[in-house]
Order: sequence, then C-alpha cells, then structure tokens
Amino acid sequence: METNRKVTLNYQEGQDALELPVLEGTLGPDVVDIRAFSKTGMFTFDPGFLATASCESKITFIDGDLGQLYYRGYPIEQLAENSDYLETCYLLIFGELPTQAQRAEFQKTVTRHTMVHDQLSRFFNGFRRDAHPMAMMVGVVGALSAFYQDSLDIGNPEHRRVTMYRLIAKIPTIAAMCYRYNQGLPFNFPRNDLSYTANFIHMMFATPCEPYEPNAVLVRALDRILTLHADHEQNASTSTVRLAGSSGANPFACIAAGIACLWGPAHGGANEAVLKMLDEIGDESNIEEFIDGVKDKRYKLMGFGHRVYKNMDPRAAIMRATCYEVLTELGLENDPKFKLAMKLEKLALEDNYFIERKLYPNVDFYSGIVLSALGIPVSMFTVIFALARTVGWISHWNEMISDPQQKIGRPRQLYNGAERRDYVPEDKR
Repeated sequence: METNRKVTLNYQEGQDALELPVLEGTLGPDVVDIRAFSKTGMFTFDPGFLATASCESKITFIDGDLGQLYYRGYPIEQLAENSDYLETCYLLIFGELPTQAQRAEFQKTVTRHTMVHDQLSRFFNGFRRDAHPMAMMVGVVGALSAFYQDSLDIGNPEHRRVTMYRLIAKIPTIAAMCYRYNQGLPFNFPRNDLSYTANFIHMMFATPCEPYEPNAVLVRALDRILTLHADHEQNASTSTVRLAGSSGANPFACIAAGIACLWGPAHGGANEAVLKMLDEIGDESNIEEFIDGVKDKRYKLMGFGHRVYKNMDPRAAIMRATCYEVLTELGLENDPKFKLAMKLEKLALEDNYFIERKLYPNVDFYSGIVLSALGIPVSMFTVIFALARTVGWISHWNEMISDPQQKIGRPRQLYNGAERRDYVPEDKR
C-alpha cells in the first residue's frame, strides 16, 4: 500500500525534481515505486535484480537476516512439523489452510488426476535410455498442453483451477516415469489408496513381482522435503515462470520453463553438489585438509551458506532432524558417507572461519543426504526439487494472471555495443 512518504530524485540540472512514492508491504522493507522514472528517459540498472521488486505477491515471505520463511504467513517450521505437502499445496494456492471437508475434497481431486494420457508414455521412447531425467521432465511437461487442450484458456478461473490440479497430480507420475525409464524399468501406475508422497515412492520403487508398501518414516521424510521446497519467493525459476506467463503462454509451457531454469547448477543442483563434494573428500581423514582448502579458496564448501539467508536457513534444522530419523530407520548411522557428512558438519560449525562468515549448513546439505539414503540417485535430485516446487510455480503463475495490473515482462538494458555504422560490402572489408 502507498504511504505518505516520497523519495525526491534530483536527476538533471534545470529539471524539476521527481517525487517517487514509497510503498509499504505487510512485512519486509519498504519499496520505492520507480515506474514514473521512465518519464525521465532513463532506466535503472540492477543486474540480478538484487534491489528490485518485480511484482506484488501474497504467497511467500522471506527475511534472510532473521532466517524467516513464511508460506501465506505461516512459519515453515510449523508447517513442516504439523502439516503435510498436499495441505501445504492447498494453502499456497488458495491462501488459507483447508477445512476438513475442503482437504478431503482437494485430496480426492488430486488423486483422481494422477494418471497421465496413455499416449504420453510413448514420448519416453524418443529419449535415449541414459538421458538425464531433467531433460525428460522439460520435454514431457511442456508436451502436456498437447494432451489437455480443454483447460488452456488462462483468462478462465475454472480452467486455471483444473490446470493447477492436473499439474500437482501428474508431475509425480511423470517424475517417477523419468526415473523408471532411465533405469530400464516398467512404469508403475498410481495407487489411489496411498497418500500423495507414498504414491510417489510406490511409483518410483515398486516392482510388479511382489506387493510394495512404502515405509512410513521414509514417506514422512520425503514429504517434509517436498514441503520445505514448495516455494521460495521470487527465485530464478519462479521469476522465469512469471516472465513466461506474462506473455500469455500456456501454463504447461510456463512450468516447463521453470523446470529448465531449475536445472541450472546455481539453482536446483545444490543438493546434488553436496553429494559430489562428499565423494571428492572421500574419507573422514581428509576432512581437515579439505576445510583448510576451503579457507585457501582451493575447494568449494557446498551446502553451507545461502544467497538469501544471512543467518541460519530456517529449513535446515527441520531437515537435520529428519536426516537423523532416516539414517536411524535404515540403520545407516555408521555408513561411511553419512559419517563423513556429519563430521564435516560438526567441524564446520565449530570453526571460527565459518562462524564469522555465517556459513551454516543449509537445507540442501541435509536433503541430499536424505535423498541418497532413500535410494534416489543423484540424477533425480533436481527432479524431486521440481516436483516440490511445482505448486509454488503455479501459485505465482495464477496470482500473476489474476492481477489486473499484470503486463508482459520487458526488462530494459544498458547497451554498450557498437555505435551506428554503415554496412561494408564483403570485398571491401
């Protein structure tokens, strides 16, 4: 909302000063509304959007200095402890926690949409068996618009609602199919008698040869991972979805764009990088030498620190407890790789170098260990991330499309290329 305060900008001698209104959000810093600045004929310059709010949103709030993450006002710690992923999906989409009846209806609707069109399964035959699962995710999710053409009118709220249900329901099925195809295994059909996360684990690991019942402790652990990664405000992939959606592109194409952005190692590949780092360290006896190498800038410490959080990542403590629950349940407390990870954590947390720089373990440090313990290969880590983040993407996409002030995204640039020049014929160059 607009405040009574203004920022006065004196930008050119002989010109009247420009008054820019100050906007105030519910939480977080105030914002200077610079839209009127375009009248000066100049643009602002902010690579990486480090000081620019690209939109208004009611979905997620982050305070990196205080280590706070709220979904629709609810602290992530409370949701991870008391809620589950599907209820969190409802909250992110609709803005409120569901009543018992609303929750039952939502779960029923999502469960009934988990099947994918039979022809969609044939798409996978076009991929090499060793194709990266994220490559398949980008292609198959983008192709969904060819199969569900009855709900592509983005101006129709009912069409948007149906599409959101379909995406939440079908992304786990597609993710499991990517894994099964990559492993040379037959696809598993969804089971309507299982919870959302238990069904995903079933589709990943069940075999037609015998009955399969997911382990409740492991289901809860994976459900927490999904909840903790469901949304994270205006990050790179969410901003990509919003930018693609601002053009009026269909929602399946927008989500595919988000998946492609998430695939980048600087974004969705952090927990994968943690496992690779542990492999490179190799043994507990090498940890001190590795830490010295981090201080000397010879090695990178993955899974510690965060671009947004300047304090402890609020999701990390939850994931740490979950990590120990999983290792205990599977009897992996003495597994060499997991003992290596825990010793690295301990030494880094006790070292003044990391304490002074506030380099605490983040959620990716622990989630990578948990996913590995669950038997999920490293190549699938970012796919799991995409599965979790889908609800955040579609919530932001729906919020943007519903906003009457929404315009197509069109960032400007500071051009520093060649000045105007005339074409020179080839024989005179």
